[in-house]
Amino acid sequence: MALNIKNERVCRLAKQAAELTGRSQVSVLEEALEAYLAQHDARAAAARRLERVNATLARIDARMTDADRAQIQRHMDEMYDENGLPA
Repeated sequence: MALNIKNERVCRLAKQAAELTGRSQVSVLEEALEAYLAQHDARAAAARRLERVNATLARIDARMTDADRAQIQRHMDEMYDENGLPA
């Protein structure tokens, strides 16, 4: 498979990275693309975790009564002072 990069800036960056690392342009581009994809996958996984957390919190909130919320608030008031520090 051949890849013909016609963007001068990309070629210049690949050359500069290769010179700095003592590696080939192909290897620095490969590493950069792998890092980019790993970062993309990590962001997607974090977004999925956040969706699950928000869904769980929504289910908990839907089940709580006003009495539950008042009791939680009472406990919080007992545990922390007016500055938010442990009592």
